[in-house]
Amino acid sequence: MSTPHNAPFSPAFVTTDGAAWLASAEPYPRSTQALWDERPQAPVILACGSVFDIVSAPAIFGRRMVDRLWEEGPGSGPVAMSRGRMLLFAAPGTAQRLPSLLRWEEFGRAEDVPPLLCHGKGDAVTVPSRSGAAASSGSRWLVAPDTRNPWLPGPEVLLWAAVRAARAAVRISIFPHADQDAKVYDVSRRR
Repeated sequence: MSTPHNAPFSPAFVTTDGAAWLASAEPYPRSTQALWDERPQAPVILACGSVFDIVSAPAIFGRRMVDRLWEEGPGSGPVAMSRGRMLLFAAPGTAQRLPSLLRWEEFGRAEDVPPLLCHGKGDAVTVPSRSGAAASSGSRWLVAPDTRNPWLPGPEVLLWAAVRAARAAVRISIFPHADQDAKVYDVSRRR
């Protein structure tokens, strides 16, 4: 992906190779390509499960996941924003496996991970326009596909990103962290 490390997201557009990769998810990829060639501003509905799965997260939490992927990990695959949710493109099979991994993971704060919607085989999602222009719904590419074979994170990588994003969210506080070596006195009881 061509997004620089730690850079704020800027409007991205889908390259010709990226469009070919997205269209390959459809049974008739040439029809999808023709639609995009004719109307590059139009969003398209694509099937999940064969070429990619989608993990949909609430916008703020999804942004934290993507930040973890770029700051501490391997980076992300394509990422889009649609209707207040972050759409993370993932390896096929992720939608089936990630929910069970999240339930199994015992990091102590399962309630800190908001519900992630996983779209896989038999599902379809609307992806933003090829041109990168934001639609009236706010749908746009944050990391647009730019190759015919983009790297896609699998369920373990996305689990790791979700856990780290949840832990980072818990640490945010308006109070400074307590000094571990400080002496603490109980002043609640008066003489």
